[in-house]
Amino acid sequence: QVQLVESGGGLVQAGGSLRLSCAASGIIFSIYAMAWYRQYPGKQRELVAVISSGGHTNYVDSVKGRFTISRDNAQKTVYLQMNSLKPEDTAVYYCAADRNIAWRGGRPIIINEPDFWGQGTQVTLSS
Repeated sequence: QVQLVESGGGLVQAGGSLRLSCAASGIIFSIYAMAWYRQYPGKQRELVAVISSGGHTNYVDSVKGRFTISRDNAQKTVYLQMNSLKPEDTAVYYCAADRNIAWRGGRPIIINEPDFWGQGTQVTLSS
């Protein structure tokens, strides 16, 4: 049974930092690309960051320079370090695993529905 379990969400002041973690089980973690999505109320999930199995990364423009995705294959965990948080970063953040990714400009992208999803963790910014 595949499980992706997120943790690290919470309430933080604007300008602060949070680190989200996603622990995977039931998959060969090292061969999967991993990603973080977020979802605003009433909106579709949007891709925030992706890291390929080889460690190549890509980010949505709105978080570039503020968020960093990383992975620890030994721990089967993917992280999202979020700095300089803004009120518009308030959302539910989801971890995802995808076996097949595409490449654009030398950076990984996910164009199809990921294979597996976590349950989500709420990140709330207070101004």
